[in-house]
Amino acid sequence: MAQPIELQPQAITVQELAAINSRQVPERYIREGVGALDASFPVLDVPTIDLQLLASSSSTSGDELDKLRSALSSYGCIQAINHGITSAFLDKLREVARQFFALPSEEKKKYSREIGSIEGYGNDMILSEDQILDWTDRLYLILRPEDKQTLKFWPENPESFRGILNDYSTKLHVILEVLLKAMARSLNLEENQFLQQYGDQATMQARFNFYPICPRPDQVLGVKPHADGSVITMLLQDKEVEGLQVLKDDQWFNVPIIPQALLINVGDQAEIMSNGIFKSPVHRVVTNSERERITVAVFCIPHPDQEIQPVEELINETHPSLYKKVKDYVSLYFQYYQQGRRPMEAALI
Repeated sequence: MAQPIELQPQAITVQELAAINSRQVPERYIREGVGALDASFPVLDVPTIDLQLLASSSSTSGDELDKLRSALSSYGCIQAINHGITSAFLDKLREVARQFFALPSEEKKKYSREIGSIEGYGNDMILSEDQILDWTDRLYLILRPEDKQTLKFWPENPESFRGILNDYSTKLHVILEVLLKAMARSLNLEENQFLQQYGDQATMQARFNFYPICPRPDQVLGVKPHADGSVITMLLQDKEVEGLQVLKDDQWFNVPIIPQALLINVGDQAEIMSNGIFKSPVHRVVTNSERERITVAVFCIPHPDQEIQPVEELINETHPSLYKKVKDYVSLYFQYYQQGRRPMEAALI
């Protein structure tokens, strides 16, 4: 499938729009039937998983593996605790993100993304004239492998930004290995099965998200409903402001904040590998009329040439293969995403 063609970049960031007019939202951001973040949405009881237990060979790790399998099959996501990253470090990461988005517009725009590319500072690619836009600005950076980093997009202000982000990617890589091995063991597979498919040429991509105050949270979304095209996504939530919602049983649920936890969800490519046992959850971000919100999402994505397919041991007469082999899944992803469709449609047999 051809790469999507961007019609034109947005002339103004959402942060600038919100500053210019705090009472109105341009038509291009309006959606019907959004529903604001309030008591009308139930809270999703996302299972909390102890990553230290998953990494250990103690007798208690078996219980945690069962919990992991159940969580990823039912919810598609976990609140990961005891992940080896201190609360103080996570707060530093939140702080450099906040400092970057607080910079003057001219300073931030030094890192603007180029047309047709996701990397750098900006907002939605505009792929059609009638596309409804998300109420968010983003800084999108490739973290790993290091030789794929495009440093012209990496802020030099705040000064500590680059060092903290590099440290974070190293820490997340350790967590990713623990998690992929545990996911395989939870399905009684050899522990490297998912890790091998993920591959040693995989990329880790960070997206810093800024959601300005929005006067119409009942009509505007921070991010439209979607599931991730990754194998794994790790989200550092805002410490105080909620906004993430997950679709379960045709109902939207608010995802609570645990400040010291990482919210980790499986993406479409892990659903394919597990032959549909693990579910890639559909989620969205709602807006807030009183407070801005900042999050950091990291997507773990196989190399475009890597073949992704259901693990053979998970296919039998009772459970036939549900998915084709796929390559370069992410190139499908953005076109389907902007159309509000799931790219998984293209992978189903």
